[in-house]
Amino acid sequence: MDITLTGATRLNIIVGDPIAQVRSPGGMTTAFTGRGHDGIVAPVCVAVEDLGALLESADKLKNLDGIIVTVPHKFACYQHCTSATERSDFVSASSIMRRKPDGTWHGDMIDGYGFVQAMRQNGCEPKGKRALLIGAGGAGSAIAYELVTSGVAELAIHDGDAARRDRLIARLTGRGGVRVFAGSPDPTGFTLVCNATPAGMKDGDPLPVEADKLTPEMFVGCVITKPAVSPLVVAARAKGCATSTGGEMYEALQAAMVDFLMVGARAG
Repeated sequence: MDITLTGATRLNIIVGDPIAQVRSPGGMTTAFTGRGHDGIVAPVCVAVEDLGALLESADKLKNLDGIIVTVPHKFACYQHCTSATERSDFVSASSIMRRKPDGTWHGDMIDGYGFVQAMRQNGCEPKGKRALLIGAGGAGSAIAYELVTSGVAELAIHDGDAARRDRLIARLTGRGGVRVFAGSPDPTGFTLVCNATPAGMKDGDPLPVEADKLTPEMFVGCVITKPAVSPLVVAARAKGCATSTGGEMYEALQAAMVDFLMVGARAG
């Protein structure tokens, strides 16, 4: 990466806890350079209890254009935004924020977009599929929204927190005429299996689905970026399934994130 940092370089940060697994600092900085924009992305590891103080400080940093948001801060960062896109409003979470001319923040939630684009780039069109989604948190909710918007035939959602699962199902019910209901880790009968949980990031994590029940006609997508090939994807490939990885999801997201943040940079 060949960049020159000066006092005029525009700053963007990515916040999370943990943060070591993210790819945005290098990938986004290189992408900015490729577009002729003098900007960087730096990682910031901040605990939940300290996020409010960080955001208050961010409001005052005149050269800070944008904030990329990862686990576990997406819901709290949405609350800090004074405006947001429809999909961000639906999920009540933001995965990215840009500064507006008045100094406040505009949020978007693009995790679902990146996930579905990665699937499409690997040959899977979600329209008409029977989909199983594991995880109803920030990323899971965004993926659920995008799957329903993309026209899946049915969507089953499983989450260890049944109340969170049921809230998401209730909000999606009736949208686009798609049947949305409670699922389980059993993928039998589905043609699209999506993992939106961190299960597999740590050694010894159980698989998020019953992998012995995967069959070759199923497509399996996973949000995990580290390891690069998650244990679920390894198990799915062993069963003959086509797959998409968290890294491929990130690659699909990168151009969208650059576009989003550069709107704010131009406005500034």
